[in-house]
Amino acid sequence: MISVLIRVGHGPEALAATLSSLVPAVAAGLVGDAVILAREPDEAIAHVADAAGATLVTTKDGTWRRGAEAARREWLLCLDDGDIPQEGWIRVLDRFVSVSRPERGVARLRHRQSGPFSGIVDAVRGLAGGATIRAGDLVHRRVLMEGAKARRPVRLAAMIERDPALG
Repeated sequence: MISVLIRVGHGPEALAATLSSLVPAVAAGLVGDAVILAREPDEAIAHVADAAGATLVTTKDGTWRRGAEAARREWLLCLDDGDIPQEGWIRVLDRFVSVSRPERGVARLRHRQSGPFSGIVDAVRGLAGGATIRAGDLVHRRVLMEGAKARRPVRLAAMIERDPALG
């Protein structure tokens, strides 16, 4: 099982879209818990987190570490609100988690981009793809908690798309 860390930047509707996309993974036994990372207290965000049974953490710096501290699992999927994992992601992440050692550290889902320069943007991200943790990464907890050096991310055959309403 994994924990999902979701940074809030677009509000309760975007958060609800991401949380609802995780329901099949909960049913499949992949996702065990979720941690919502908000920059400041917000009643609407707190309501959505509570309704989903997620832990709400306020973190002014917007880093993933506070979420890792509250998460219950060793592997953490980092998402931004409005991110929607696409078909096949559950199987891909389940397989990775079951066969990977913690030393592997980081795996990265692809982001589906739109627009005329999307292919170029994705190629540049791939070249510069060091171990900086970003939304769409599956990361072992010790990388975030202990600052352990992660290897270059493994590119996973799974994709994340932004909620169309958010662009």
